[in-house]
Amino acid sequence: MTSTQEIQKGNGNFQGMGNQPLWRSMFLFLIPLILSNALQSIGQLAGSIIVGRWLGVEALAAISAFFPLFFLLISFTIGIGSGSSILIGQAYGSHNEERLKQIVGTTLTTTFILSVVMAVIGGIFTFDILRLIGTPENIIGMTVHYARILFWSMPILFLYIAYTTFMRGTGDSKTPFYLLLISTTLNVGLLPFLIFGWFDLPELGVYGSAYASVISTVLTFVIMLFYLKKINHPLQFDASVWRHLRINLELLILLLRLGIPSSVNMILVSLAEIAVISLVNRFGSDATAAYGAVNQVVSYVSMPAMSIGIAVSIFAAQAIGRNQQERLGQVIRVGLLLNYLIGGVLIVLVYVFSQDILSWFLTSKHTLSIAHSLLMITLWSYLIFGHGMIIGAIMRASGTVLWPTVFSILSIWCVEVPVAYFLSNFSSLGIKGIWVGYPAAFFVSLGLQYAYYRWSWKRKQIERLI
Repeated sequence: MTSTQEIQKGNGNFQGMGNQPLWRSMFLFLIPLILSNALQSIGQLAGSIIVGRWLGVEALAAISAFFPLFFLLISFTIGIGSGSSILIGQAYGSHNEERLKQIVGTTLTTTFILSVVMAVIGGIFTFDILRLIGTPENIIGMTVHYARILFWSMPILFLYIAYTTFMRGTGDSKTPFYLLLISTTLNVGLLPFLIFGWFDLPELGVYGSAYASVISTVLTFVIMLFYLKKINHPLQFDASVWRHLRINLELLILLLRLGIPSSVNMILVSLAEIAVISLVNRFGSDATAAYGAVNQVVSYVSMPAMSIGIAVSIFAAQAIGRNQQERLGQVIRVGLLLNYLIGGVLIVLVYVFSQDILSWFLTSKHTLSIAHSLLMITLWSYLIFGHGMIIGAIMRASGTVLWPTVFSILSIWCVEVPVAYFLSNFSSLGIKGIWVGYPAAFFVSLGLQYAYYRWSWKRKQIERLI
């Protein structure tokens, strides 16, 4: 089967919606996507459990203090990938194979260049930035070493992420899931060997977690390239991709127009997280460790919301590519239904078993108490977060990215950070006040997104970008 025929046939994607209800198509697409997002964090989760329980609170705090910085430096590259997924979805929906290859080539080249720049910047200035945000002195050296290991692996990491983004844009959520299953199995399998030095390997301690992540990513990337070629996937890295492996200026401008607002949003979100962790750091390394444990739990609770947002964006982009704009209202209704059903069930389960879950990461009763109180304050609000994500996703699929980004930034920097600062400094809540900023920001963001969606975006004429 040729690539063009594969594109026209589809791969368990939006193309088959005519033969089954939309909720079923989206749900079947969503299952591997949620599992993929879960698997992506399992290696980090396993590392955090091992580090927190066997290497101690300081080691866990060192890992926790690093991730906001890492997210900051990779945000621009992720934004470009977000823009490419919109274009991939529309090109795939319109069966435009040549345009699809051009988007892939331009995105891969741009992503690689940016990831190299970010790796160099991150590797050189890690210590200065960590000191600037107030990383506790007893963990800063460990955090710097851990961070630099991951920074130098960024070029391969982001080529791999770009490819999985492309595949999901074509409606293929299964292949990325299988690849992440391989990656996670390798990561988790390597952890004890590298952390504890089993079978005469070097005992790397907390740094073994970073090396396990790097090795598993590189091996999975190589396996992915061979697998795509073997099954003749439309996105395989073949001569047609090599031919387009240059920057198409027209597409780059479009990618930047779509990606820069998303990148700016992610950068400001990560800066807000740095501001938040700087507030947390003032309460000591126990608080930093509690922050890391809560973030681990919340990352799983927020996965359905983010996965549904991705699914809504892809289904909407493919509908726009096929000139089926009348389906957009149905896409958003199904997305909201799935958000409250799946997210609600997961949140109830975490509330019921919260003490047991947090004890996977933490052994100190004092740190566990801090983490539990923070989880109780913020967890329920991720249903509101998901609602806002879905409304923003439907607009972004059409190329409307500026205003959803502005609303997200306003809710974070005019609500979340000020509320966290004020309540943690000038109220009796202390560190609990930091977490109140999250639900406050989610409500404001939802209100702004919905107002623009209802009274402006729905009145526009939606057209293809390519």
